[in-house]
Amino acid sequence: MYVVLPLWIVAGLIDWWCHRHTRIELTSGYRESAFHLVMFIQTGLGALAAMLLQINLGLLALLAFLFFLHELTTWLELRFVIERRQINPFEQMIHSFMELLPLVAILLLAGLYDGSGAWNLQLKTEPLLAMHLAVILLAVTFLNLVPLLEEAWRCRHHPPRGGTQN
Repeated sequence: MYVVLPLWIVAGLIDWWCHRHTRIELTSGYRESAFHLVMFIQTGLGALAAMLLQINLGLLALLAFLFFLHELTTWLELRFVIERRQINPFEQMIHSFMELLPLVAILLLAGLYDGSGAWNLQLKTEPLLAMHLAVILLAVTFLNLVPLLEEAWRCRHHPPRGGTQN
């Protein structure tokens, strides 16, 4: 959590910067931004579940489901975006990190699984410190959610021109 989650937060911020730099509001517009918000919700639910719930088969199954749902959403987004704008190699590398880090987190959590066979979702018996949770939520809010909302606002107020952007 102390390595994967911060890397994920930073990757999300860099991805937003890539979108701002390439001015997606003029190409793929609000629809791409809406995909980003959906993917943020999908990964955010998984991250919250991992931070709050006991590691067991139920949690691992939920995280696997959210991971594959996110991958499906990513595939749909790319099918939409690829015809409307260019995605440069740097942004593609950031996307790779953003796709692999959740899988790494799931595998690390699976390594911590105690083999109990439990499927019920329950709160952690030893919860995260409130300060840690607060810092994480603040970081995600200001470094990911606020930029995504800015992107959505920008895309809503600048109709796309169509075509691809260099």
